Amino acid sequence: MKYIVEMENIRKSFPGVVACDEINFQVRKGEIHALLGENGAGKSTLMNVLFGLYQQDRGEIYLRGEKVNITNPNIANDLGIGMVHQHFKLVHNFTVTENIILGIEPVKALMVDTRSASSRIREISERYGLNVDPEAKIEDVSVGMQQRVEILKMLYRDAEILIFDEPTAVLTPQEVTELMKIMRGLIEEGKSIILITHKLKEIMAIADRCTVIRWGKVVGTVNVSDTNEEKLAEMMVGRKVLFDINKKEANPRGEVLRIESLSVLGSAGTHGLKNFSLRVKGGEIVGLAGVDGNGQAELVEAIIGLRRTDSGKIYLHGTDVTRLTTRQRINSGMAHIPDDRHKHGLILDYTVLENLILKNYYLEPYSRRGLINWDYVYTHAEQVIKDFDVRSGQGAEASARSLSGGNQQKAIVGREIDGNPDLLLAVQPTRGLDVGAIEYIHRRLLEQRDQGKAVFLISLELDEILDLSDRIAVIYNGELVGVVNAAETNENEIGLMMAGGRRGAVA
Repeated sequence: MKYIVEMENIRKSFPGVVACDEINFQVRKGEIHALLGENGAGKSTLMNVLFGLYQQDRGEIYLRGEKVNITNPNIANDLGIGMVHQHFKLVHNFTVTENIILGIEPVKALMVDTRSASSRIREISERYGLNVDPEAKIEDVSVGMQQRVEILKMLYRDAEILIFDEPTAVLTPQEVTELMKIMRGLIEEGKSIILITHKLKEIMAIADRCTVIRWGKVVGTVNVSDTNEEKLAEMMVGRKVLFDINKKEANPRGEVLRIESLSVLGSAGTHGLKNFSLRVKGGEIVGLAGVDGNGQAELVEAIIGLRRTDSGKIYLHGTDVTRLTTRQRINSGMAHIPDDRHKHGLILDYTVLENLILKNYYLEPYSRRGLINWDYVYTHAEQVIKDFDVRSGQGAEASARSLSGGNQQKAIVGREIDGNPDLLLAVQPTRGLDVGAIEYIHRRLLEQRDQGKAVFLISLELDEILDLSDRIAVIYNGELVGVVNAAETNENEIGLMMAGGRRGAVA
């Protein structure tokens, strides 16, 4: 048996778009096989066919050399296929054990036997080095730990073929490193892994082979040891990608944002942000570096008006906006690319068109005398979709829910930048985007800077902070550790500051 998975001539279409066009894809036993492609290329659709969430229009699937008909995820599970989705499928007020056994609850004396299930989960967790507490509630654990629960869910069901859909999109760098260790351990146990991703560094670090998909077709399959990031990027987007950012020297001008001694309560009732002060000028990008959960969320939500401040002031163009509503702040020149596109960025059951006017539907020329001007709104939406390459089968009329995660993100970025703000709060602006889209979004952020706008970039991607920022502020445990000039620092220095081991000057 040469391949454990064979997908032959798989075709899957949706209204207006062919997501998978006669795709052939094979996975060897005991390998990590990366599936690389732009947002909307068809990667997730192909794996959703393998997992039984979608049924192919035509084509055949073979497992261990035998033809199979996978009509739903339960059949996939029975065949030894498991999948960790990009957006986790967990019930937040359930425990780890309750989530893992959901749908296959063991019964003893007419009662759900959570004790034996918990014992087996703990045993599997220790065997694979996952370090998960079976009794913990999902709402109380980190995003990285939630992902481990999803992995445990597959292992509990004895999966041999593990599909990871964009597994590092919501992880910190430290959690990414831990995930890679876990993946290597799974391979040593004889599992086979399919890794859906667009992050070239991760493919080069961990994958054995890589299949590239573009516009629903296979471009090619390569041995990772025989290629490099530049070649993979060119295969993915169909052109050479410039990894070096061509950044002009900054020309800072008047102060746009001033934060003075800001303290904000976190969800636990303690101060998530403590006496934080920072200034951002027009014509510069100030990056905020820090390990996730060190006060970034409290800071951003306080600036945009989603969270009350405990003390301190926020000024926009010298005007105190601390007590203004979010709408008033937006109308004063703020824009916000949120880190959670589902919670704060989109209404998933609205169309793309409706999502693009969420902030300004009541203003002219979007509406007149209380009635929405649909002709203008539609023309405007189509232009934003074109400018930001938001791909959907039905254009502006597609529901936001039907878009891939990356295309949802591009729609949000397009809406916020299109509003021509004076201050752009860009929180994880390239999360879930492929290398071509990242290149484009970075260019648009630099355009904002070069047009004299103030950009406050909050990102967990240290490379992104170092590449784009003119000045870098570092936050640790809710406090400002220091502010350094990006041209005068490096990854090691910023990393030490992020860990609280070194303090920098405050500029």
